Amino acid sequence: MVRFALVFPYILLFSVQVFPVELQDNHKSVPQWAKEAIWYQIFPERFMNGDPSNDPTLDDIDGGWPYLRPKGWQTHPWTSDWYKLQPWEKQIKWHEYFDWAKPGELYFNACAGLRRYGGDLQGVIEKLDYLQELGITAIYFNPLFESPSLHKYDATMYHHIDNNFGPNPGKDQQIWSLENPGDPSTWKWTTADSLFLNLISQCHQRGIRVIIDGVFNHVGYTFWAFEDVVKNQENSKYKDWFIINRWDNPATPQNEFTYQGWNGVRDLPEIKEDENGLVDGPRQHIKFVVKRWMDPNNDGDPSDGIDGWRLDVAEKVNINFWRDFRVWVKEINPDAYITGEIWWEDWSRNKMFNASLWLQGDVFDAVMNYRWGRAAKQLVIDRENKINPQAFVDSVKAVFNDYPQENVYVLQNMVDSHDMERLASQTVNPDSWPDHGGNPSQNPDFDVRKPVDEERLKQKLVVAIQMTMPGAPLVYYGDESGMWGGDDPDCRKPMVWPDFDYENENSHPLNYKRPDDKVLFDAELFDWYKKMIDLRKKFSAFSTGGIDYFIIDNENGILGYKRYLGDQKLFVVLNSTANSVPTSFKLEDRDDDLITDLISGIHINVKNGRFQSLLKPFQIIILN
Repeated sequence: MVRFALVFPYILLFSVQVFPVELQDNHKSVPQWAKEAIWYQIFPERFMNGDPSNDPTLDDIDGGWPYLRPKGWQTHPWTSDWYKLQPWEKQIKWHEYFDWAKPGELYFNACAGLRRYGGDLQGVIEKLDYLQELGITAIYFNPLFESPSLHKYDATMYHHIDNNFGPNPGKDQQIWSLENPGDPSTWKWTTADSLFLNLISQCHQRGIRVIIDGVFNHVGYTFWAFEDVVKNQENSKYKDWFIINRWDNPATPQNEFTYQGWNGVRDLPEIKEDENGLVDGPRQHIKFVVKRWMDPNNDGDPSDGIDGWRLDVAEKVNINFWRDFRVWVKEINPDAYITGEIWWEDWSRNKMFNASLWLQGDVFDAVMNYRWGRAAKQLVIDRENKINPQAFVDSVKAVFNDYPQENVYVLQNMVDSHDMERLASQTVNPDSWPDHGGNPSQNPDFDVRKPVDEERLKQKLVVAIQMTMPGAPLVYYGDESGMWGGDDPDCRKPMVWPDFDYENENSHPLNYKRPDDKVLFDAELFDWYKKMIDLRKKFSAFSTGGIDYFIIDNENGILGYKRYLGDQKLFVVLNSTANSVPTSFKLEDRDDDLITDLISGIHINVKNGRFQSLLKPFQIIILN
């Protein structure tokens, strides 16, 4: 119901000042650049195929789940309907390989595990102009290291970039053969490694920082040291790197060899730990890996290396190891950034970690702030589980109270990622817990369609809040171009580019009826992201200023907050509902004045210091 009566229940809640606190120890302070970072997360295999000559072959994906070599396999068409199976996918008889499969069933998710689209580093280089136009100042890459899988969280080696991301996969394999991977003095630079270093250089020339995924809790089944253990068993010099439950008895026909995998997954052998974290062998190996990528030419100047690390499943590794890891990183580059994936404390109860243990100055600079994204979803997107502005403010305040103020600035405020349903699909599927039942294989009722206009308004509002609150915003690749998709694998579709001609999406993995959705680059949505990023970069109060909440109208869903730094004062007011709602509030120091809404560009007269407006559904205004 639309309300027309003017209601003025603005509440002065609290003032939170999150100003920098300079620490004496450079190793404990957060990097200042990270406070103003606009992050962009790239899943390399799905961002852009800039060099088709390096596309993966069946040999390249050998050793990655689901461990098949289908007849007729080929690199997947970039612009094809996501759920439509290619001829080679339709002919796979999954029941002949897996006990869980039934005769005649096609199993889209298993097919998706075999797909390769050919994304590579040359593709990223070609799209740096695009990222710069968007306003991106920092890139987080999902794993880049050599691996047979599409996701690369099952490393074959840490000291080389995947050869299919580089210009000459065959030559890189020859280079590998000249090395002893256990002896860093023998390590060489491949063509893929060199292209990555060139990418770093080009990013730095544009003022864009680069961090990469460090997956140091587990490796892949094809990891060089684990392969040695499988081959040589108790005689392997790397036998103490892993958690071996039982060795094979060569006197018996069966293979008794068993070991511990991450989260019980056999494909991901877990690295052994003691009271200090990773045991000495892998610990020293990773220390060399850190040095290699942070100061590639080993001249003491880290400007040619990466700018930091994102650390996968960080809570699974003893925190003492991360303390040492921080020392290694900061000794090379005190200005480097370290962020951890500290996410689910209890997934089954939708309980996320309070990550304060890892933010005490001697571990991480930041964490991926899924807590922020959940609160924003509940405020704007949910219906049955919708929270009011007071509850949203309480959630934000809880983060401020839990974490040191210095770290609040550099948290990666995020709304989606490679591990959960995209923001656009959250708007289509409200009220679900994040990362729970987020695709048709997990929940047959999950709606795979494209968002409608009102749902896009919700997406735009969430992004606007993200760009105007403390914490560094992170954009998952393609959200700005209009991409939608459920949880893994559907959140990992190939990027939608404006100059590509895409098939409509009308297939469904469960053969359900669905709309015939046109796949297009959404220029209007891109412009919205760009505008909100531009405003964040123009007004430093959004990045490093204080925040006051001056309107909390729970009845009407109106929230207002002021961001301030020095002479900058910006008033953000938003409507979190589908109703048009009138609002009115007092503007300090603006008795009779002309004020500008920075989003619409409209100049508004303020009478007697009071601003009045009718906020449309899911509208946000920023007054300056």
